[in-house]
Amino acid sequence: MSDVAAEAAAVPPTGSATPEAIAPGTGSVAADGEGVAADGEGVASPPWWTSATVYQIYPRSFADSDGDGLGDLGGILGKLDYLADLGVDVVWLSPVYRSPQDDNGYDISDYEHVDPMFGTDAQLDAIIAGLHERGIRLVMDLVVNHTSDEHPWFMESRSSRENPKRDWYWWRDQPTDWVSFFSGSTWEYDLATEQYYLHLFSRKQPDLNWENPEVRQAVYAMMRRWLERGVDGFRMDVINLISKVTPLRDAHDDLVAQTFNGPRIHEFLQEMHREVFAGREAALITVGETPGVTIEEARLYTDPARAEVDMVFQFEHVDLDSGPNGKWDVIPLELPRLKANLAAWQDGLADVGWNSLYWDNHDQPRAVSRFGDDDPAWRERSAKTLATVLHLHRGTPYVYQGEELGMTNAPIASIDDVRDIESINYYREAVDDGVDPQAVLASIRVKGRDNARTPVQWDAGPHAGFTTGEPWIAGNPNHVEINAAAQIDDPDSVFAHYRRLISLRHDNPTIALGRFELVLADHPAVWAFTRTLGDDQLLVLANLSREPVDLADFGAAGSIEDWTGAVVVSNTRTTGGMPDRTPEGAPGHLPPWSALVLNRPGRTEPRDSGTL
Repeated sequence: MSDVAAEAAAVPPTGSATPEAIAPGTGSVAADGEGVAADGEGVASPPWWTSATVYQIYPRSFADSDGDGLGDLGGILGKLDYLADLGVDVVWLSPVYRSPQDDNGYDISDYEHVDPMFGTDAQLDAIIAGLHERGIRLVMDLVVNHTSDEHPWFMESRSSRENPKRDWYWWRDQPTDWVSFFSGSTWEYDLATEQYYLHLFSRKQPDLNWENPEVRQAVYAMMRRWLERGVDGFRMDVINLISKVTPLRDAHDDLVAQTFNGPRIHEFLQEMHREVFAGREAALITVGETPGVTIEEARLYTDPARAEVDMVFQFEHVDLDSGPNGKWDVIPLELPRLKANLAAWQDGLADVGWNSLYWDNHDQPRAVSRFGDDDPAWRERSAKTLATVLHLHRGTPYVYQGEELGMTNAPIASIDDVRDIESINYYREAVDDGVDPQAVLASIRVKGRDNARTPVQWDAGPHAGFTTGEPWIAGNPNHVEINAAAQIDDPDSVFAHYRRLISLRHDNPTIALGRFELVLADHPAVWAFTRTLGDDQLLVLANLSREPVDLADFGAAGSIEDWTGAVVVSNTRTTGGMPDRTPEGAPGHLPPWSALVLNRPGRTEPRDSGTL
């Protein structure tokens, strides 16, 4: 998805699950009607995904098994033990379907089969089986707002005005004034039939007409076939765009009002649930990517009583560093704004719905460079601190490939280094409008999607161990310092810290289900909050700056004396071992880029297996 669009427990923990444990389960919240109370109480069996962590794989940049420079399914097969070692519960696989690759696979020409560039259908089946053997589920990317213009459905649709599939897409004699999220008009003229077709994104990504029940039934049938094949759910790309305001009319610079969260969106998702998910015994998960969604709308999407989706991706926090002119207008981000935004979502979905927690993904720049500090002196500490803050929030955390290593944004010398269609289109359009090319490149270096798409850094060797050939996109030169081989067996590494946080969520129900309360909301450097479940309370303290901080008290969380001697549940400072309890006065002192999670004495202590 374009960032421009964004701005406008039933299963044992991973490592102990058996293949049999992955099949039957409680089902999703939307499927079984169970809710999750704000304090985690009153729920006999909370959904399995409340204590789970999801790992996103962007296949073309993950691992290359055949030396052609492009990541593939064979590469993923070779890294299944790595994923199990990290401890994740779910793998979200970005598109591997057949595609012309105009938008790196989000333009799908065949929903049923693997693109040969990534491998074979048999390899995907082997990945599904291999993950299940390790107690890990697989979620497929579902891209059904649009198809490729090379999909047979569209090829039939454009063949003539009388074709039965003509109204499977949006056609009209005259275009509206809509501007594509990838620049230019959303309407492309078709010479053969002398009409325009709609594409909110690339011209090679025509929008499906969800008003047509035949389209919906074709999509549902495809989804059922994937579930029968063994996948465990879907991440639904820009799913809140499938309902448009009809009739289509000029937007007058407010395309969001015409295309986001349309009048039939909830009807469509409820129908999808009935047709695809209802009545299944498998423990599935559905995640909706919903750019522009508000808290009130998210409550509707994720209310289990409404049976739509289990959770949504919202984009407010990753738009806070965008100025009045949009994504590429980069402005400084003050910590209190970021804290307040995530806290609002914690509060808003406390009694209804569920949060997806993420810093980065295939569409976002690297978290360490964006929210942390990628200076080599602070890079590792800031990566651990950001991880601690996010994973201690209430919701399901998502880890994007390489995030668990502390990967950073990549250097971009010129537009020739860029592969992303969104960035390339922006560069051409801005330069044509007279903007200084270096100023355009400066914005792309900060916010461009290629930052997330450089190859995963497996070792310090050539091309970071990603391929034996020439990679499709240049790797980050800092792979000699930041790589998996150097971290897997290092107990103080970023990888080890992520592994401990993932395990902690499995073992500590307060982290999975406890009530969230932000404290010290206005502090410019400290991110502090409590998590409470019954008599158990955790305090999270994080210093997101290069300077040490000494706190006089913890605001609503109490005084320093209240927490002195508390059990240390998590600590980014693990060198030389970690104390069982904080020494006198220690909780108030926070070194630069550090995080500490405490359990108040006199309350139920976390299980030993969950301490770090």
